[in-house]
Amino acid sequence: METGHISVLACEVLTFLAPKLGGVYVDATFGAGGHSRAILDAVGKNGKLLALDRDPDAIIRGEKLVKLYPGQLTIKHASFQNLGDTLIEWGEKRIDGILFDLGISSFQIDQPERGFSFRFDGPLDMRMDHSLNSKSKTAADLVNTMSDRELSDIFFKYGEESQARKIARAIVFDRDEKPFRTTGQLAQLAQRVIPNHKRGIHPATKIFQALRIAVNGELDQLQNGIDAAINALSQEGRLVVISFHSLEDRIVKQTFKKVTSHPQVTGPAALLPQTKLPPLPYSLITKKPVIPSIEEMQQNPRSRSAKLRVLARVTI
Repeated sequence: METGHISVLACEVLTFLAPKLGGVYVDATFGAGGHSRAILDAVGKNGKLLALDRDPDAIIRGEKLVKLYPGQLTIKHASFQNLGDTLIEWGEKRIDGILFDLGISSFQIDQPERGFSFRFDGPLDMRMDHSLNSKSKTAADLVNTMSDRELSDIFFKYGEESQARKIARAIVFDRDEKPFRTTGQLAQLAQRVIPNHKRGIHPATKIFQALRIAVNGELDQLQNGIDAAINALSQEGRLVVISFHSLEDRIVKQTFKKVTSHPQVTGPAALLPQTKLPPLPYSLITKKPVIPSIEEMQQNPRSRSAKLRVLARVTI
């Protein structure tokens, strides 16, 4: 929709979502609007799309698209964890297709004042929703108030950082002299504690990821959103999810597996003759995650870690 942002796996999203003329769809992560626009073009003038985003900046950008698709596009400032309630407000009970494009957008990364990237020196914020009504604590709040054990747990759990305890202790020691206010301060500490030559990525990469997830409650919100999306699908409706790191992908994979598999029989019941099991209401469309082509990764390096999984509601 705008320069500076490239929609990841755009062709694959349309292929697997398979928008139909006059269909009703949801883009749970509007972002820059690239996927939304493609879906709107595919569903035609009688189709409808609800787009959600917890970032108020994305809602402002989306106003242009609303004018281009009058009566078709509705954009709401909301988190996808509230998808169920938002659909009730929208007045649509069953949805033909839902898209989740997780992670952060190029706009968020490239704005120093948002604090998502250590490439720029800016406020240590990292809130997806930075509106006046937001109750989220900033990354600086966490870094300057949590104990070394709490910070270590965040870095290890959400960033899978092997040096979590070492980094946390250094933060607590340094903040007594000077509180952490900027991304540059935190990035410099990471470089000091974990020299560059010991790994192939910037030493601050994993702790920035972990703090962003903690600040925004991303994993809990993802589980709630995916559950609501699965329940909202119409017959033959599809749920498409693009994730960007292993923690997100694990939630999607396990949730899809749960609703497409019969519970395993254990204990004495496993010795009984097998009975015919009822058909399952959902089916996996992608047995393995779809990843970007080499060409796409070359054109858009930020797509490198993307994984796309698809679930469908089937007619029983």
